[in-house]
Amino acid sequence: MAVECENENCHAWAARDPSGILSPYKFERSFDAYNFPGQITRTVRSDDVSLRITHCGVCYADVAWTRNMLHNSMYPLVPGHEIAGVVTEVGSEVKIFKVGDHVGVGTYVNSCQDCENCNGFLENHCSKNVFTFNGVDADGSVTKGGYSSHIVVHQRYCFKIPDGYPLAKAAPLLCAGITVYTPMMRHNMKQPGKSLGVIGLGGLGHMAVKFGKAFGLKVTVFSTSESKREEATSLLGAHNFVLSSDENQMETLKGSLHFILDTTSADHPLDPYLSLLKVGGVMVLLSFPSEIKVHPANLNLGARCLSGSVTGGTKDTQEMINFCAANKIYPEIEMIKINYINEALQRLIGRDVRFRFVIDIENSFK
Repeated sequence: MAVECENENCHAWAARDPSGILSPYKFERSFDAYNFPGQITRTVRSDDVSLRITHCGVCYADVAWTRNMLHNSMYPLVPGHEIAGVVTEVGSEVKIFKVGDHVGVGTYVNSCQDCENCNGFLENHCSKNVFTFNGVDADGSVTKGGYSSHIVVHQRYCFKIPDGYPLAKAAPLLCAGITVYTPMMRHNMKQPGKSLGVIGLGGLGHMAVKFGKAFGLKVTVFSTSESKREEATSLLGAHNFVLSSDENQMETLKGSLHFILDTTSADHPLDPYLSLLKVGGVMVLLSFPSEIKVHPANLNLGARCLSGSVTGGTKDTQEMINFCAANKIYPEIEMIKINYINEALQRLIGRDVRFRFVIDIENSFK
């Protein structure tokens, strides 16, 4: 278990137990864990980047781990893996970053760097992948996330944010954005004129709509809440909105969609959506319901594909950030201060956010 040090230089908020309640916490980010095993993180090594965190997005993963929902939380736990900030120091071997650069850090901060997945820029699938928070790094230290004032990461897992792209808007790209973008690239969902269904209109879903429109797809949003119609069509510009509980509305779309992105984590039937796909259509599950059940006929008879996906590798992540900057794609956010985080997490559980909370870290620790 990581412990606090006497020379505490990093301000943060942490959960101390499965209640998930966060409160102020200070720890030492610059202790050398190689020489002092069990301490928090490390000094800036030759291939590291140190950044002052300005903003951090709030993801449902923050709820899951602060409340020990996966039964592996290590307390005190500092969540946050949608990090944006400014470089303050670089190691001697770092060439692509310099002090003052705007950068981001996503859901992982290390991997073995030499397996088939790492060599193919699929570091997110490396068996030695290290999560940005609540992970155990190669040196034995427990990682602490972005609900904090600064962080040190290997340059491989740090991403350039182009000049002019707002850091507050960039933060959600590092999880919500790349989680949607990755399967769209893998399954070639960038074919103008084709049709995309998006199930759920939260942090991931609204980014799916934005990417779909940028790729020239005809986008239909599916939701169990009629109140989402205005947001889907007027705010985000979706071409169609379907109340998924309305069998008549669903029936009219059978066999009409090329792709579906399912962002809903709650348990829900998949067969009604699979039947909406054209022959050879692809449905991708981006969330983690407790179980899924599918009638084989909905796959076999339409030669359809049901796939899964998580976050993306480093190459796709940088490509996605650059794409958002070039096409002026910005997440819809609600800015908060860190002292509102417990209320924000409760609202996230209740799906009361449009569409991503982002913590103003820079102005929260003054």
